[in-house]
Amino acid sequence: MRPDTSDAAPLLENLGATPAGHGSGEVLESIDPSTGASLGRIRAATRAEYDNRVDAALNRFIEWRSRPAPKRGELVRRLGELLREHKESLGELVSLETGKIRSEGLGEVQEMIDICDFAVGLSRQLHGLTIASERPSHRLLEQWHPLGAVGIVTAFNFPVAVWAWNAALAAVCGDVCVWKPSPLTPLCSVAVQALCDRVAKEHGAEGVFSVVPGGAEAGSWVADDPRLPLVSFTGSIAGWGGASSSWAETTASSCSKEPISIWRYERLPLVPSAPRDSAAPARGGSSCSAASRVRSSSASPRRSAASRSATRARKAS
Repeated sequence: MRPDTSDAAPLLENLGATPAGHGSGEVLESIDPSTGASLGRIRAATRAEYDNRVDAALNRFIEWRSRPAPKRGELVRRLGELLREHKESLGELVSLETGKIRSEGLGEVQEMIDICDFAVGLSRQLHGLTIASERPSHRLLEQWHPLGAVGIVTAFNFPVAVWAWNAALAAVCGDVCVWKPSPLTPLCSVAVQALCDRVAKEHGAEGVFSVVPGGAEAGSWVADDPRLPLVSFTGSIAGWGGASSSWAETTASSCSKEPISIWRYERLPLVPSAPRDSAAPARGGSSCSAASRVRSSSASPRRSAASRSATRARKAS
């Protein structure tokens, strides 16, 4: 089922989030994909605001990288606690903005909680090898160093979990995070950032997590920014402003490490032996295994399966 309310304002209030103060650029409007109704709007960050936030993140990095890893883990542990406290509100907001059923919205927040738990444990296991040396009374020590400011670009269909998978691990490893979320889910991003700001203030760690709302242009800022030694990208090529070839050239020429997950849907096969009156994918909406593409040897079964899938989706909503 979808959330009982179509109004995002009470959910944002419960999360301590406000649409104001995140930028002074173009308006980013959140549209409920199920109804077409406006859920709210924020303003994108300008280039100057983007640069200021990256600079602030880098200034925090100087101190953050030297903070003991278990202490960095305490910040992520507290973030996980807040996510548990606000799971219902954030999960319902995800459901509203993405059009997912409520259980999938809640499940995405649970993914955030789980990665925070994992990262807290990791903060006490950042091991390095001790290696034998040919010099008497010497040993060689392997020590891993943080990279710096990590860029995170996420897609609309998983607006919060993918950010958490990157940010929680980066934070305990001593990196700071600059997040460019999808312009289609601006309210989810400001809600998560509100929780991050609260945690950062409690731990004297402002700048570890920052958000730069915007569209494809903001994505290109992240892609081309030499201050960001690592960028994690999940989404469509349009997220880079369509500049897929220049992105590949930039990555190859700099020999940088760029985790990329191009957004795509699976093609689900409809086998000839499937019962025609019941063959229909069980999931719809914006999920990786949604029935966006069905493969069949005949057009008629495809149309029939699509009709049944749409009926199921309407009932689930």
